[in-house]
Amino acid sequence: MRPAPVALHPSSQAHSDTRPVAPPLADDQQHRSHWRDTFASLRVRNYRLYVTSQVLTNTCGWMQRVAQDWLILSLTGNVAWVGLTVSLQLAPMLVFGLWGGVVADRFDKRRLLMITQSLIALSALVLGTLTLLGAIEPWHVLAAAAFTGLAIVIDNPARQAFVPEVAGHQHLRNAISINSTVFQIGALVGPALAAVGIALVGEGWSFIVNAMAGVTAVVLLVMMRASELSAAPAIARTRGQLREGLRYVGEKPAILWSTVLVGFVAITGINLATVLAAYADDVFDIGSAGYGLLNSCLAAGAVAGALASTRRRSLRLRTLVYTSGVLGVLLMVAGVIAWLPLFCVVLVAVGATSLLYLTGGNTLVQTSVTATMRGRVMALYILVLFGAQAGSGTLIGWLAHEFGAHLAMIVSGAGPLLGAVVVGTVLARKGRLTTRLILRDRPGRGVLYVVPRDSVPAASASLTPGLLSRGLRDRSRSTHPAERRRRRQSRVVPGRTHTRQHTDRSWTRTGRRPR
Repeated sequence: MRPAPVALHPSSQAHSDTRPVAPPLADDQQHRSHWRDTFASLRVRNYRLYVTSQVLTNTCGWMQRVAQDWLILSLTGNVAWVGLTVSLQLAPMLVFGLWGGVVADRFDKRRLLMITQSLIALSALVLGTLTLLGAIEPWHVLAAAAFTGLAIVIDNPARQAFVPEVAGHQHLRNAISINSTVFQIGALVGPALAAVGIALVGEGWSFIVNAMAGVTAVVLLVMMRASELSAAPAIARTRGQLREGLRYVGEKPAILWSTVLVGFVAITGINLATVLAAYADDVFDIGSAGYGLLNSCLAAGAVAGALASTRRRSLRLRTLVYTSGVLGVLLMVAGVIAWLPLFCVVLVAVGATSLLYLTGGNTLVQTSVTATMRGRVMALYILVLFGAQAGSGTLIGWLAHEFGAHLAMIVSGAGPLLGAVVVGTVLARKGRLTTRLILRDRPGRGVLYVVPRDSVPAASASLTPGLLSRGLRDRSRSTHPAERRRRRQSRVVPGRTHTRQHTDRSWTRTGRRPR
């Protein structure tokens, strides 16, 4: 089976959109929160079956992905062909992706998944048979990747929209995080198994095992109890449904800006298979086993990030902007490292950050959309995600081949960092936000704060220690001059000879203005 994307596997009415997507829990509920709530959605029988199928398909799908990349590299000796293979698998989303969302809204999603999973398994079976018979050619790998990409057009929006139906809306946030965790466990185990399999018996058996996992996934889908699914009502076929979905996204800032930002991140910062293949082959000279190791390091960090995301109680759009910027910086740092142990450590950090971002973006979109629009909205989100990766596959592969893996990795960090700057600037302007530097007496644990421009008194611009934090702590106070005079007058206590001297030097020690 094909592995899910690393999102692959964010709504006040203000464009800054910094309000949590769900009402905050009461204090007593927060205190009663336990670590066993990390897996709350697994209490649902249908979701347990769904997760089981995801464990199998993701693990075996990662085996096929590593074997496919290494096979095309072995056949051609050119890392750019790896990027072309990835692009062909993702490119159909550019042409037909939005229509896939319309199909997902019109038909039963469980039946759609049975069909698409069967087609992907068939593709893996044919590719594995050709490889074992020694008749494999580079165009066979490219054709299989393109065929799988066509199935992905329907599979991805249907699978994304199926999560609320199978887990229930009360467990949606937790279910999305567990899906990401399962995907990354597969990404951790799959490359290691593929590396062993390639070394012992070659690439062909990875494709055969993946085909068997696809058949098992279809059986598990059949075993689900239809009466326990929270199925969204299917929409009737009418004209203009695609435009209706696009208009809906434009009216929802949380969905719109999450989609824009994921495009920046995906254009260079997610599709690392090409770069890691170049590092394994050219930089470290560690072969297929080392390539599996690098993928496993990336997945190990992503597992930690996905597990941390299951404990997230609220989500802000600005958090996605921060995480995107951190991801870009980490990728650029990795690009200047030439020592394998340190490179693996940075890859773990990259994996954790990318999963925190992608899970957060997926969660914010899923919790902001109405049920009848979910297929079309997720199709657009995946279209941007996959479309950007399709373009980056060939671009990064060409850079790695012509200029080396180090430059390709540095360029990989440019997309997430640029997206954080561009989207962050737009949101700050629309939400009238500004930064405040607090050197001591801080209200929280940070140093640099993003706050509304009118939430801090004008005197705070002088960066007087302590004054900024007082303004941040009392945002509800008006900064209008008349309101400030009223507050100053209220501080004058009758009968006192001297009052506390105020920062306004037009006031005397008696609390009266000089005549």
